[in-house]
Amino acid sequence: MTHLIGTYECKVDAKSRLSMPSGIKKQLLPKLEEGFVLKRSVFQNCLELYPMNEWEGLMQKLNKLNRFKKKNNDFIRKFTAGVKLVDVDANGRLLIPKDLVAFAGIKKEVVVASAINIIEIWDKSTYESSIDDVSDFADLAEEVMGEDDSN
Repeated sequence: MTHLIGTYECKVDAKSRLSMPSGIKKQLLPKLEEGFVLKRSVFQNCLELYPMNEWEGLMQKLNKLNRFKKKNNDFIRKFTAGVKLVDVDANGRLLIPKDLVAFAGIKKEVVVASAINIIEIWDKSTYESSIDDVSDFADLAEEVMGEDDSN
């Protein structure tokens, strides 16, 4: 499993190319040739960049769902809507497809943020609003992380 670290402010050019931050490129170096999957986030207006091995692991989970259950089929369709295979070019840039730029509301300034095993790509103002909305973060942290005393 990949464990990525870092949050970086970047810019996209007029052709929606994102120069990957060197800190992220260094961490992803062994995975650059394998390619990536870029998709819409389920819960936020941002994009998720999956190294291919992480995507394949997720697809193994989804492949176990019974496609004869409508809710499973609907979930798979919506989860994979807009999914794109992408590569980092020789100049270290990632081309973000126009439909995904529109979904995430990406203008010019973006934030590239690690999220354990994937990278999130946000419009900078949307990211800042999301991070600023932490009024209940202490309660959330306790609920999510504080319940298990077995370790």
